[in-house]
Amino acid sequence: MKEYLDEIAVQIKDMGPVEAIGFLAQKFPGQITFSTSFGWEDQVITDMIFANDLPVKVFTLETGRLFPETYYVWNRTLENYNKPIHAFYPDVEALEEMVSKKGPNSFYESVENRKECCHIRKIVPLKRALSGNKLWVTGIRADQSLNRHDMANLEWDEGNQLVKFHPIFEWSLEDVKAYIKKNNIVYNTLHDRGFPSIGCAPCTRAVQPGEDFRAGRWWWEDQSKKECGLHATQ
Repeated sequence: MKEYLDEIAVQIKDMGPVEAIGFLAQKFPGQITFSTSFGWEDQVITDMIFANDLPVKVFTLETGRLFPETYYVWNRTLENYNKPIHAFYPDVEALEEMVSKKGPNSFYESVENRKECCHIRKIVPLKRALSGNKLWVTGIRADQSLNRHDMANLEWDEGNQLVKFHPIFEWSLEDVKAYIKKNNIVYNTLHDRGFPSIGCAPCTRAVQPGEDFRAGRWWWEDQSKKECGLHATQ
């Protein structure tokens, strides 16, 4: 697998994000997909895909606990590009069972409960979204958190058995903001209020000056547990 990834990495090494995504879309026709949560980075990549008519499926995980501002960006994005964004929801029976037994905010009570909630609302729907695909495009950047520095822009996802590509992995936050401003892209106004990373409303708060990029996610937990499992490293 390493030789396979190395071969692809060499082929896209000198390409910009749009060219690289387009190349990979041709290499994996009908089997490449992009996940958006409508944050800064994802809006940039969505624009790259939709504005250039790249043959890449775009999907989002509708957890049922998103911010109103996120739904606004979602709707505006649909209006601006007139392209589909496929929504994947949690399994109704699993969600009903969890909430019936533990209540709507059980994730505050323990890490185990929080991971159970993330599993039902995000991990299982993600498996369905990725099913049948061979390459997953994401908006991950290296400086978003310490553990993401150890990742590469092209990697093998053992858990989901596909290749992951992070087209703006080396971009700084300023690069992202500049692209958004230059292309007049709609973005989540929570970013302007101290939310660099935006997830479910009950589990996300604004970040204080000097705090880590993802400090506002599951802020009641230890810093080492700041991933939900969507991008677990092997």
